[in-house]
Amino acid sequence: MTLHASSDKPVYVRLREFIADAILAGRFSDGDSLPSVRALAAEQGANPLTVAKAYQGFQDEGLVLVKRGIGLFVAPGARARLRDSERHMFITSEWPAIAARMKRLGIEPADLVEQA
Repeated sequence: MTLHASSDKPVYVRLREFIADAILAGRFSDGDSLPSVRALAAEQGANPLTVAKAYQGFQDEGLVLVKRGIGLFVAPGARARLRDSERHMFITSEWPAIAARMKRLGIEPADLVEQA
């Protein structure tokens, strides 16, 4: 997966989402090493300073650990904390608009279950 230049989100935000999604999807588990700043920048076509900024945000949140001279690692419990944070954001920020649209369109939850 590479970052889409057409997105209206800043590259920094798209990188954070990409890394978080990789952790949530299990591509990187607790304790796993993450790609170096240069490697991820090359893979995603991003500036290494932007990648470093995204990693720094995760480090500040305690989701990524830096082992000097070795690399970056997913912190213990990072996946669970990310999942809880993402669930909270979905329920408080995204779901109300989805629920309102479903109501306007006359879509019942059972309709969605039937589609799955």
